[in-house]
Amino acid sequence: MTTNETALREQICVLAKSLFDRGLTGGSTGNISARTDDGGLLVTPTGSSFGRLDPGLLSRFDAGGRHISGHPPTKEMPLHSAFYETRTATGAVVHLHSAHAVALSLLDDNDPDNFLPPLTPYAIMKLGKVALLPFFLPGDPAMGAAVRGLAGKRSAVMLAHHGPVVAGRDVEAACNVIEELEDTARLALLTHGMARRELTETQVRGIVTKFDVEWES
Repeated sequence: MTTNETALREQICVLAKSLFDRGLTGGSTGNISARTDDGGLLVTPTGSSFGRLDPGLLSRFDAGGRHISGHPPTKEMPLHSAFYETRTATGAVVHLHSAHAVALSLLDDNDPDNFLPPLTPYAIMKLGKVALLPFFLPGDPAMGAAVRGLAGKRSAVMLAHHGPVVAGRDVEAACNVIEELEDTARLALLTHGMARRELTETQVRGIVTKFDVEWES
């Protein structure tokens, strides 16, 4: 095992515990994967708690997608694989069962093409448009097919009744982005039904242009 891989294993566990300790995913929910230097993957095991991960027991895949060591991986592997296959710059994928994002997905007035309302510039900068995908049974390979259907145009999706999934350049970036998604969902719920002031279309376009955000018209 290389020094870089050892450090990556430890980083995954530290970040996962931080998410768990702050209530962003509970019990044995959520999963993380990250690219290794040799093109393989490290993946959190199925049935594991983010609060008690063992760096030495993470699932290890080689560059050909074969499970070569560690405990069996999360059953959401088709979801992770879809992001790596369609977004070549993806270095990590994070999936949570964060409560505010799930709660927001239950409301009737969501836009499937743009799940989050335009409330803050940082959500737009970090997330772009978040696609709201329909309900799937946990572990259903159809989730991966739905992500592939987006043709790599979205770095973040929300699985209705389930939780958010984001792809980032590395595991720290992906964790930061999924926290931004959860924070924005919380703001949306706190202000839902109120006469809130959202960012205007002109303001959104200015953010998209200045920060070169992936944003379909």
